[in-house]
Amino acid sequence: MKQITGGVTAAQGFAAASCEANIKYKNRTDMAMVYSRTPCVSAGTFTSNVVKAACVQWDMQIVKSDAPMHAVVINSGIANACTGKEGFDACEATAKAVENALGVPYEGVAVASTGVIGMQLPVDKLVNGVNMMAETLDESLEAGTAASKAIMTTDTINKEIAVTFEIGGKTVTLGGMAKGSGMIHPNMCTMLGFLTTDLKISKEMAQKALSDVIKDTFNMITVDGDTSTNDSLIFMANGLAGNDEITAEGDDYNTFFEALFYVCRYLSRKMAGDGEGATKLFEAHVVNAKTKDDARTLARAIVGSNLSKAAIFGCDANFGRFLCAMGYSGSIFNQEDVEMFIQGEAGSVEVFHKGVPLDFDEDFALKILKEDEVCVYVNMNEGTEEATAFGCDLTYDYVKINGDYRS
Repeated sequence: MKQITGGVTAAQGFAAASCEANIKYKNRTDMAMVYSRTPCVSAGTFTSNVVKAACVQWDMQIVKSDAPMHAVVINSGIANACTGKEGFDACEATAKAVENALGVPYEGVAVASTGVIGMQLPVDKLVNGVNMMAETLDESLEAGTAASKAIMTTDTINKEIAVTFEIGGKTVTLGGMAKGSGMIHPNMCTMLGFLTTDLKISKEMAQKALSDVIKDTFNMITVDGDTSTNDSLIFMANGLAGNDEITAEGDDYNTFFEALFYVCRYLSRKMAGDGEGATKLFEAHVVNAKTKDDARTLARAIVGSNLSKAAIFGCDANFGRFLCAMGYSGSIFNQEDVEMFIQGEAGSVEVFHKGVPLDFDEDFALKILKEDEVCVYVNMNEGTEEATAFGCDLTYDYVKINGDYRS
């Protein structure tokens, strides 16, 4: 597997476009489209929030159907959540605009929205945006990058990646883009993500891979403990790589799964590090836990604690906050077995050893904590399972951003 330049247009047959539709934002692109000239097998995972946005409901029915997918249209600024029938009608109008402009069935057009909850989308602007983008669809890498920027809300950087790998002697490309900065919590985390590949794979195996891979990628992010109404991860595979179709587990499936995991983990870390107001990526890596669920639970508890996040922001090696979060996580363990380290590029410092606090080098710990990426490494010494959770520090700017989000 090799990481290459690009995003959703890196794979064969995929084009993208973006435009200024003035949905909510002014003087910036706020709509994007990803399109395959060849029908795609689709898969998807969506928010666990009972309150699901209209676009999530629309996409769930498409993914569950056998209809091939041709396109996804995304808008930023307004979430189209808590909008009733009018919101669902806006999804249908957007999809039918794609059908009229590009001649593909509207039942195979996904839609996604991100932004303020409880506002109705201006359908006329959506349709105009679709028409503009239909005329400017482009398979260039630059078009994919522009699309990744158009879907941003409070994100400070766009997030995209592409990789190539070999399946049956054929070169396969997998690309992706995502947005996510605030209202991020596992199952799923608050995000929009779009994955495109020229791999030939059955719908059943695509869905299996996507559902499994999110468990240790997107579901291990937490920024602020809020699970969004709009979380969507949509996968499209058009089969143009020419490999023999993957219809069962085996070597080819495993190769694809490894690439999918790499891409999703990359995007997950990018989102966590770009949490609203964040100054650094905060990871927790738990090893040698009794069960996989324990490892995931403990890691998420550490990065999800507001006190832990505040300590990371303040560069305070207050390891008691990490242990406290582990203790109320719901996982049962013996603190006398725990070893804890604070790690970064500068190195590693052990702060707690099997029930006893250590007299560690505070200056060295401070040096690590001032880095852009900080990891709390925990050895449970109770089993063989491990997991990593991704988060960020909690800063003054998080409150500022969310205190006036609608304005």
